[in-house]
Amino acid sequence: MPALLAPPLSLYVHFPWCVRKCPYCDFNSYALAGELASEPYVARLARDLEAQAAEVSGRTVLSVFFGGGTPSLFPPEAIARVLAAARRHLSLAVDAEVTLEANPGAVERGAFREYHAAGVTRVSLGAQSFSPAALAALGRIHSPEETRRAAEELHAAGLANFNLDLMYALPGQERADALRDVEEALALAPAHLSHYQLTLEPGTLFAARPPTLPHEDQAAAMLEDCATHLGAAGYGHYEVSAYARAGRQCRHNLNYWSFGDYLGAGAGAHGKLTLAARALIVRTVQPREPRRYLAAAAGELTRTTVAPAELPFEFMLNALRLTGGFALADFSARTGLEAASIAAPLARLSARGLIEPTAAGYRASLLGLRFLNDVLLEFMPERPEMSGSFALSIGAAGVGQESLRPLFTGAESAVGE
Repeated sequence: MPALLAPPLSLYVHFPWCVRKCPYCDFNSYALAGELASEPYVARLARDLEAQAAEVSGRTVLSVFFGGGTPSLFPPEAIARVLAAARRHLSLAVDAEVTLEANPGAVERGAFREYHAAGVTRVSLGAQSFSPAALAALGRIHSPEETRRAAEELHAAGLANFNLDLMYALPGQERADALRDVEEALALAPAHLSHYQLTLEPGTLFAARPPTLPHEDQAAAMLEDCATHLGAAGYGHYEVSAYARAGRQCRHNLNYWSFGDYLGAGAGAHGKLTLAARALIVRTVQPREPRRYLAAAAGELTRTTVAPAELPFEFMLNALRLTGGFALADFSARTGLEAASIAAPLARLSARGLIEPTAAGYRASLLGLRFLNDVLLEFMPERPEMSGSFALSIGAAGVGQESLRPLFTGAESAVGE
């Protein structure tokens, strides 16, 4: 059997509060009731990091992602304190990528300069659309002008390495509208753009009261138009829903998609750790509800071992999102399994034109990227027991069970929520 090797390590920190819950959002987030009490939460995060530190002793954290919710509701000094705790209890790389998710309508003017001083090196801005009507339909609290102003302030603060989240196939949206959103986004000169289709997720308000969305063929045409325009503008399509200028790919999300490890801190945060000496891969989940998380003892999280039969699906769920695919050597090093264990599904998918070989391994074809769910189903165990870790991994990356459903979900840091 190949040796199981510890992959790169990241840190995800979850902030569960928003000004208002968006009707399409299925992340672990809650509308803020009253004034935000950041002090108890930051103190709990520090204890959380201390409790998890022993499991990753000697390993370096290469990236940090502050996700939510709306982390930008927390002041810069709170973010600085969490980063100080991370440096105190973990080995944080000197050049670590530190991303902060921000809502254009929930950032005080001038705050980005302070976040940068606190240690943030990258910002992910939830623009979603530049159409006032579309933003209203999505329940967003910001205006297009607030997004433009936030981008201007990011450049002025020395945070030009920022991402814009954009959605398409929105209620009432036409092809020209989707392309116009991309053009408006590019005018702000982001380093990175996440472009993903609005989907109706179970448990959301939109699932209970579905809006009228563009037909699947219209959505596919929107994606083709926008992808072509982004490519012509110099943004490389490196992941199902991510485009970046050269050298500006999100290092944190690349670690997710490469089946890397990550600590999860905060209410409902997920983690994944490779215990190489014990030949085990475990997934962790924090108490989901903020009050429970605050009341729980540090280190009180759920741990589930990923069964060997589940590892091919777990690996492919992530790695096949990358347009460059994966190396067979990496599959073996990060799962401890022989490459022969996936030879049969790879052969079937190759015959269907959904997978194609590369110099080192395989990648999804253009057709395979469009119908990635069908590709992933080939790697599911023959009789899946759907353990906690297995079910979690499906939900965390937004992969539905329905065959022949295109997979274009993927706001930044969707895993770990």
